[in-house]
Amino acid sequence: MDKANSSVVPEFVLLGLCSSQKLQLFYFFFFSMLYMVIVLGNLLIILTVTFDTSLHSPMYFLLGNLSFIDICQASFATPKMIADFLSEHKTISFSGCIAQIFFIHLFTGGEMVLLVSMAYDRYVAICKPLYYVIIMSRRTCTALVTISWAVGLVHTLSQLSFTANLPFCGPNVVDSFFCDLPRVTKLACLDSNIIEILIVVNSGVLSLSTFSLLVSSYIIILVTVLLKSSAATAKAFSTLASHIAVVILFFGPCIFIYVWPFTIYPVDKLLGIFYTVFTPILNPIIYTLRNRDMKAAIRKIVNYYLRPRIISEMSLVVRTSLH
Repeated sequence: MDKANSSVVPEFVLLGLCSSQKLQLFYFFFFSMLYMVIVLGNLLIILTVTFDTSLHSPMYFLLGNLSFIDICQASFATPKMIADFLSEHKTISFSGCIAQIFFIHLFTGGEMVLLVSMAYDRYVAICKPLYYVIIMSRRTCTALVTISWAVGLVHTLSQLSFTANLPFCGPNVVDSFFCDLPRVTKLACLDSNIIEILIVVNSGVLSLSTFSLLVSSYIIILVTVLLKSSAATAKAFSTLASHIAVVILFFGPCIFIYVWPFTIYPVDKLLGIFYTVFTPILNPIIYTLRNRDMKAAIRKIVNYYLRPRIISEMSLVVRTSLH
């Protein structure tokens, strides 16, 4: 199958974000910095959740897994996009293009289900607090994470089952910075209406169903919170606000792009940047800046690991200057 396709279209040309050399140089430094922040910020969350025993709870276990998926989601296309800013010929092989399609749907599908799991965790914590420890056991949390990866895998394999075999016999220019499925489908040498309907059925149903579950669960949680005391209300609202912000920022671009793939809009590039770069960088910011326990744990780890090293280095400099 790969040989048949590659003999006609061995590679695709990515137009990227812009054609201006000055803007591309600016984008190179800008997105390089963002990518470093994404990786370091989410790694910090993973390390904090792993090593701070006070955060060994279901909510932070799921948050650590969300950070891992965010690193993966930012890494499937962003490094190549950054490298392409310094290249005149932005190309990607046929197999590389298929790999990008595979990973984006694996990670986005998995994150959708993981966000539902996080909403379920908050539902149990607020609506059934007496049964929280029993319901959200370690086995349950592991099962929820496993299910999220399994759904992502089934989702992306079903996409590839009818995408990888498409005949590409001529046009190979993708007006994006990565192989976005709706844009690649448009290049196939056949009527793509049926394929687009399959994309809607696959991605659209997954996006809308998980989004509907999230909205329903948060409505139930908010109604329950409003019936409780003011102190509990304030704390719950603070946590829920973080979750709702992540849901809106993540699902908005995905639903817009994949529920209506029949028409390609110029804003699709911006939305693609949003859920591949900006959402992974916003998650650690939202969850850390609005979470008192997380900020305290990060401060503790930074003080434990970095401050002694800084003090020892300063003392070494002082001793050297005295000698």
